[in-house]
Amino acid sequence: MEIYINPARDNWEKLTSRRRSDDSSVDATVSSIIGKVKDNGDKALISLSEEIDKVRPDSLEVSREEKEEAVRLVPASMKSALEKAADNIRKFHKAQLPSEIRVETMPGVKCVSRPVPLDSIGLYIPGGSAPLFSTVLMLAIPAAVAGCRQVVLCTPPDRNGKVNPTVLYAAHLCGVGRIFKVGGAQAIAAMAFGTESIPRVDKIFGPGNRYVTRAKQMLSSTVAIDMPAGPSEVMVLADSSARPDFVASDLLSQAEHGADSQVMLVCTSEDFAARVREKVSEQLENLPRKDIAAKALEGSRIIVLGTSDDMTDFANLYAAEHLIISMENPWKAAERITAAGSIFIGNYSPESAGDYASGTNHTLPTSGWARSFSGVNTGSFMRRMTLQELTREGLDALGGTIMEMAAGEGLEAHRRAVEIRLSGLSDGQARQSSGV
Repeated sequence: MEIYINPARDNWEKLTSRRRSDDSSVDATVSSIIGKVKDNGDKALISLSEEIDKVRPDSLEVSREEKEEAVRLVPASMKSALEKAADNIRKFHKAQLPSEIRVETMPGVKCVSRPVPLDSIGLYIPGGSAPLFSTVLMLAIPAAVAGCRQVVLCTPPDRNGKVNPTVLYAAHLCGVGRIFKVGGAQAIAAMAFGTESIPRVDKIFGPGNRYVTRAKQMLSSTVAIDMPAGPSEVMVLADSSARPDFVASDLLSQAEHGADSQVMLVCTSEDFAARVREKVSEQLENLPRKDIAAKALEGSRIIVLGTSDDMTDFANLYAAEHLIISMENPWKAAERITAAGSIFIGNYSPESAGDYASGTNHTLPTSGWARSFSGVNTGSFMRRMTLQELTREGLDALGGTIMEMAAGEGLEAHRRAVEIRLSGLSDGQARQSSGV
């Protein structure tokens, strides 16, 4: 990790940049996959599974027997961990349930904003070298809390055609009904269009590799998606009250996600920066995913800035997915943060806590999207409808305003829809509608 000492603000834009990869070949591949799934449904999914995952599934859907086997295979200690994490996640997301809003904007004019759950949800859970069973909890629990009628889960099988048993157990714990052994861009396309086996959904959630991410972006005009996404990232703000070994472990915990991940340290002294870099080197040697983390560190940086205000300004410009504040007055620093996916306060709040079990959601905006997107929450699985009722008196009071505006826009039928009612009111023909 290269260290930058008190860089001028003119250089901050460059120092907050992410690594960009040429995705032209990814675009062509994903576009081809989407077309195949759209045209050929299940047949395309089976063919793509053979081509990409090197396995031909007997059935695309996980059977009841496979689910029961997973329950037996998962160790009791892991079951207990998942249950505790699920309990915390459920508590926090239940507290986020929105309320109906009723306002009488003027006498006789009632407006209502009513939250309703999305009907059908698609979850994508990555497999590969690190199956993210924790993401099942982070997505399926708020979907259940919101009241979504149908939750469909897609995840890639291993070379034996099996789904990771802990992923299946987490899905069982969350009440996910239908699980499919389909991964990659083809899974996103299947949930977007629907196939003979996989239902079409209203919104797709979940992280994935470049192919999955690009498929979500390409299909966002066909199906709603959770948010734009890119490689994982963390930024740590640290002063002399922080511990270098803690900070190093936080940086590495994110670096091990993938070679394209980015980790950033913003601190107050060159000496602290050097000690953290030394601890990173020491801890890196003992990591099973050492090679992946080392590659991520090549595109990562340490920035030394003189004041806490500079540090938080830099953090807001970067808009990190995960922001850890290890400073003497962390809550004061957090008050100045306006752009971050999730913030971790103090020396004893590792990013791992939010990834797994504290209760907050770990599906967060990356690549600077935290400036305009929230992380996944209960509201992500809901939408709001508005309702309004005008009584006889309400329309009488507001009608002139409506007709004036409609005439100004040249929409005569709009104006007449009010006028004809007001004429009826004067003739005693109008009747008050029933209550909401």
